Amino acid sequence: MSAVANPTIAQLQSNSLTKAVQQEVERAILVGEYAPGDKLNEAALALKLGVSRGPVREAFRMLDEAGLVRTEKNRGVFVRDIPIDEAIEIFELRATMEELVGRRLALGMTAAQQEEIENLVHAMEDAVKAADAHGYHRLNLLFHDRLVEMAGNRKLASIYRKLVKEISLFRRLNLAEHDTLPASAHAHWEILEAIKSGNPDTAGGALFDHAMNSKTRTIHNDEQRRSAALSSPSA
Repeated sequence: MSAVANPTIAQLQSNSLTKAVQQEVERAILVGEYAPGDKLNEAALALKLGVSRGPVREAFRMLDEAGLVRTEKNRGVFVRDIPIDEAIEIFELRATMEELVGRRLALGMTAAQQEEIENLVHAMEDAVKAADAHGYHRLNLLFHDRLVEMAGNRKLASIYRKLVKEISLFRRLNLAEHDTLPASAHAHWEILEAIKSGNPDTAGGALFDHAMNSKTRTIHNDEQRRSAALSSPSA
């Protein structure tokens, strides 16, 4: 009698493989390996990652739900290009959410959590010294994600993570120039000090202002890119 594969184990393996593919494609999008508007080739990705096309197809569906890609019928899957007006709305919502995070942490951040965040900012400073913009961006994302998680509201964390993935490109472009990184690292020390003050208004205000400053830089950078595109000679 031939052996029959356990369907539960097979399903677990399939789910695990899909998650791994989804995480790898998400990582590549967030660090800029795939630009907004780029088409993602299912067969090429399957070959590159050493998997069948099924997990890649399912990973695309998950990334579509997360807002990182868009699926167009009869055309394929593309890295999502967020319009500037939608990005501004997300930055404003993010600012409100981070204000709540700051207020909660001012009243409940533990010494161990403070030490973890301090270590992250030290690592950010090391990335500045090494002129490692990609590394800095990754640490910046982790800094804010950990604060949100430490606030202890799982629903807020889930919504926050979906929103920040959608504006990841704008955040990365805001930190693209090396001379912006030292000021950014200093701003993160100020956020931590505001939380450690124990004053909810101070901590909430620091995180709100930080997010709104990101919105301002995003608008400025977008205006500069539009101006450069208009002034460049046509091909």
